[in-house]
Amino acid sequence: MSGPGFYQPEGAWVGDVIPWEEDGVFHLFYLHESRGAPEEGMPWHRVLTKDLVDFHDQGPAIASGGRDAADFNVYTGSIVLDADGTHHAFYTGQNPLHLGEDGRPLQLVLHTTSHDGMLSWQRHPADTFGATSGYETADWRDPFVFWDEQARIWRMLITARHAHGPERRRGLIAQCVSRDLTDWDPAPPFWDPRRYIAHECPEVFQWGEWWYLVYSEFSDAFTTRYRMARSLDGPWTVPDHDTLDGRAFYAAKSARRGGRRLFFGWIASREGSRDDGAWQWAGTMSVLEAEQRADGTLAFHPTEELRRSFADHTDGLAPGTELRAPDGYADVLTTTDTDSSFRLVARFAIDGNTTECGVLLRASADGDEGYALRLEPGRDRLVFDRWPRRSTGTEQWQISGDVPFSVELERPVTLGPGEHELDVIVDGDLCVATVDDTTVLSTRLYDRASGRAGAFVGEGAVTLTEFSVRTRGEDTRRAPQRDAPLMAQG
Repeated sequence: MSGPGFYQPEGAWVGDVIPWEEDGVFHLFYLHESRGAPEEGMPWHRVLTKDLVDFHDQGPAIASGGRDAADFNVYTGSIVLDADGTHHAFYTGQNPLHLGEDGRPLQLVLHTTSHDGMLSWQRHPADTFGATSGYETADWRDPFVFWDEQARIWRMLITARHAHGPERRRGLIAQCVSRDLTDWDPAPPFWDPRRYIAHECPEVFQWGEWWYLVYSEFSDAFTTRYRMARSLDGPWTVPDHDTLDGRAFYAAKSARRGGRRLFFGWIASREGSRDDGAWQWAGTMSVLEAEQRADGTLAFHPTEELRRSFADHTDGLAPGTELRAPDGYADVLTTTDTDSSFRLVARFAIDGNTTECGVLLRASADGDEGYALRLEPGRDRLVFDRWPRRSTGTEQWQISGDVPFSVELERPVTLGPGEHELDVIVDGDLCVATVDDTTVLSTRLYDRASGRAGAFVGEGAVTLTEFSVRTRGEDTRRAPQRDAPLMAQG
């Protein structure tokens, strides 16, 4: 399951999150994935949090419309508040029994409102609309609505696909506009890069002098990306490192509180709860915070609230520990196993020309087996690895030693001369690693439930200026709160 700082409902999984902040409270609507058979229809559920550590389950928010309804599945959308204090939810409706002109399940935009602080919602079937001319009817989803102050108009961004063109490069972000949140008129595409199958869960926001466009794609890599512009009209530029996280963290959307920008996504589960299992849709909610650099690019890391939930120091390694292996490998490990949940902070002073270094997680006492987070200065990347790797037979050549890290679990990061920090949070089968408070790699740890922590170097030398392991005190070793009283009513 999940502990403080993460959220997963009992017996189900978190899909796309629709975050909304009001009066200091984050209202986190999400697609509630039960993985039931036969399908029950996808609803929105809601959790509340003030401190980004304790999550209060409020149960269903917008229910499935029913077996025959256009919104049998209530998929991703957005929340806005109008000048009269009414909350509006726009969402995707889909029913596998309703086919579009292309023969695939039709997707529609639906509208619902709340007059009681988002406790109940009233549907407005007359406001439903589908893809406009030139777009596929089966890809018309994830409406993101926002107020354009300069144009004095509501804009809706929609995940869409051109009806014609190369199959995997038809994706675009379509656009409709409205003055009353009821009648929507087609507008020119918001962004049309002809780049991916689709740009899911789009959103835009302004931060200082910059505008940001965030979306998730599954053509080149299953990941969430962002673009930057000085104006809402673009042009949108690509930062050197344009992803928020790796393969396992998806469909992230953000909300602001004060001067902070928080991204809420999900860490995917794996089939069969195995390290070799295929990635699945939906998983456990995870929160990343963005920091804006001077040049407008974004750095990402877990929240300080999550980090502070690990307060008790346990077995670590002495500062000043040196590891030298000019043409080989060396490691050092803690003397005891780590808890099932812990935070590890390792700072490495890396000698020049060092090939690799990093941390070991849930390792055997001799360090031969376990998980590894490896910094590779020559390649400027962080990778996730494990041993033993996948084996297809009994012979040595049938061990996947030719796959030197887990496919899709690598992140680009600048590893120039000097000291670098690897901050790792492990909570049950969740793992969130951060390099230099800028670059995050999230994943799952299924096959090894326990073991020691350690540090290693390959072909080079490092000095550990810190290697600390922190756990949670008894008062924080608790599951996310279920069915707690409402913290706010909008």
